[in-house]
Amino acid sequence: MKSDDSHELTTTLHLGQRESVENSPAALIESLLSVSNADEQEVISAVMAGPTDSAMVFIHRGPSRGARFLITSAGVSIGRASSNEVFLDDVTVSRAHATIAYKDKNFLFTDLGSLNGSYINNKQCSSHILKTGDEIQIGKFHMLFIGAKQGSSK
Repeated sequence: MKSDDSHELTTTLHLGQRESVENSPAALIESLLSVSNADEQEVISAVMAGPTDSAMVFIHRGPSRGARFLITSAGVSIGRASSNEVFLDDVTVSRAHATIAYKDKNFLFTDLGSLNGSYINNKQCSSHILKTGDEIQIGKFHMLFIGAKQGSSK
């Protein structure tokens, strides 16, 4: 039987053109709040008003739209394996894809050498200090990072 590499699971998936993230972080958060239900609005507002060592990612486009994951100072792992705190169940995501760690009063996103890469605000990157409103794209999942407002030190 003839081997066809284009059907191998390890072949890099080309996800097409990524849409440009042109809105300001404040506009993205306002847009998210405008389409969220009352419970989601309350959670988002609480995270933004809360301590600077906690944050969340909110899936706003793609599979699992509406899912949200709390990030504490302990950080989180992101990937397709169910052992990850942020479990993204799709073949476009590596088993151990990325981490978000809390270091020096910032949340640091790090890609762990994933096959398809990670994008922050439509730019491929391996490491990035996250700010509220940053869009993280991993495979088909588009997540907004929401952290405490600067100056909030509860």
